[in-house]
Amino acid sequence: MTEEAGLAMDRLDQVGVALEAGFKTRLQNLANVGSEWAALLQGLSAGGLSLTAYLAIIVGALLVSVLAFYAAQRIMQALVARSGRFSSFIDIATFVLTALIVALVFRLVLPDGTGRQVARFWAIAALVSLLVHRIITGLLLGRGRRGEAGTPLASFARTLSLGFAWGLFGFAALATLRTWNGGPGLRDLIGTFLVSVPVTALLVYAYWSHRRVVTAEVAGPEPRTGWRERFATIWPAIAIFALIGTFAALQAAATLARPLPGLAMLGTLLMVLVAPHVDSVIRNWSERRKGDPTSSLLAATLRRMARFAFAILVLGLLVYLWALPALTSLGFDVTLIREKAVGIVVIALVGALLWNGTAAGIERIQARERHAPAAVSEDDAHVPHSRLGTLLPLLNGTAKIAILVMSILTMLVILDVNVWPLITGLSVFGLALGFGSQTLVKDIVSGLFFLLDDAFRMGEYIETSGAKGTVERISVRSVSLRHPRGAIATIPYGQIGKIQNFSRDWVIEKLVFRVAFDTDVEKVRKLFKQIGKEIAEDPELNEDLMETFKSQGIASVEDGTLLVRGKFKAKAGKQFGIRKAVLSAVQRSFRENGIQAVPRPIPAPPGAGAAPS
Repeated sequence: MTEEAGLAMDRLDQVGVALEAGFKTRLQNLANVGSEWAALLQGLSAGGLSLTAYLAIIVGALLVSVLAFYAAQRIMQALVARSGRFSSFIDIATFVLTALIVALVFRLVLPDGTGRQVARFWAIAALVSLLVHRIITGLLLGRGRRGEAGTPLASFARTLSLGFAWGLFGFAALATLRTWNGGPGLRDLIGTFLVSVPVTALLVYAYWSHRRVVTAEVAGPEPRTGWRERFATIWPAIAIFALIGTFAALQAAATLARPLPGLAMLGTLLMVLVAPHVDSVIRNWSERRKGDPTSSLLAATLRRMARFAFAILVLGLLVYLWALPALTSLGFDVTLIREKAVGIVVIALVGALLWNGTAAGIERIQARERHAPAAVSEDDAHVPHSRLGTLLPLLNGTAKIAILVMSILTMLVILDVNVWPLITGLSVFGLALGFGSQTLVKDIVSGLFFLLDDAFRMGEYIETSGAKGTVERISVRSVSLRHPRGAIATIPYGQIGKIQNFSRDWVIEKLVFRVAFDTDVEKVRKLFKQIGKEIAEDPELNEDLMETFKSQGIASVEDGTLLVRGKFKAKAGKQFGIRKAVLSAVQRSFRENGIQAVPRPIPAPPGAGAAPS
């Protein structure tokens, strides 16, 4: 470690020396700008075309590019309006068609040589600037709000587009200088003070002056997550830091005489700055298509992982176009880094595909379970789930943990990390944890067997040795029961003991009525039979009734009264509404037919009948 630290310090010293030497060289080149400009004009005159002729070619190229762009846009809009499809790709199609038109015009008008090459530079800058403006405006304002020219968001979009257009035309000017064999001092002067500094200042001003509207736009519409709001709050500062960091990296690379690709850096910077807005568009699109039942599982999975894939794309481009050239300019060998980075990205994408595929599949099964036919009434506050619906949350968590662990281990293998000691250590730790936490292991194992035996499901009403209520939550080591009065009890599986499930299959409800001893029992039987017939014909009750209400005769004689019993069979959990209807009907029938119900006698307190002394 000491040797590696010494090598790092030596490399930093070498970089410092190179920066000092490069800075002196840049100052010396800037001092020679006058002579380089004179040499440039002399070279242009010797080449057959004056500076005025080249300026005319540049202006003509810009006019042809702009006119061709808007003509191609009209053509593409007419085609899209006629077909009604592919409206999302109209800007890209317009750019491609315009590039073909401009290339054809240049080939017909300009002879092959330096003039045509210069015209291409400025035409490409104009076309890319128009495309960038369309993309930024579309992302920030949407296609239906591009006319809102007076809003702060529209002002931010214009300033941002102007900054990138300035940068693109600046790179066209630098490419033109290279074609004209301009000197290093002249290129450095224009690249630094006429391109890099103004573009950075303009973009920093855009984010600083519009920071509130940018924060609101990145946060997106309600509902918002907490991390999204916090990210939106700090995003203007992150964007300004990225702009200043890009400027510093370009200047450092130019000072070390290992310049970074400016156009690639500008494109990467554009992608970073618009990334949150693209993410918002992808999120809104995914949410709109989330409930589409006609889409396949693969399409739903790809929609879910679209945001993750876009983030990986942005990070990959940042590393490839920014970090790797910067490391190369500092003298590092990036071949191995590039190979391992590609492997890690592939593993991350495969893991995200499996993760989101598992989540999408389980969500579809849960939605199918939720939309299964079931009675809807005020008494059905907790409809019992199926066995699959009960196990799905546990399966979802287990599968995601397995995918995450395997992805991380595979990435460590790609980075040449020996994972076997880690796996062995985790195994030993798990074994020690098992011996030290026998109660926890007992709870987990007991819960596993309860679920395998299908002893209870989500939404069912059960009674254990210590509590009773509706199953509201099932975790790895415990089950939570909601009492009818609202209290919730969390019971570890190892302490459940005996389970009585009141929500499975069917239930027989028996009702006992106390009547006078001289009551006509046959008449009561007929009344019960008539009540059972009425209940069976009720469309709101007959769906849950399995055996109609009927009399069971005299159950017993108690204190000179008859105990007459009746019963019915209903679906589990649905008996309460039927019981209420039966009791109301029995009361009405007894009253109409003169049958007297006898209350239970109240026992006298001890010593109440004793004579006073």
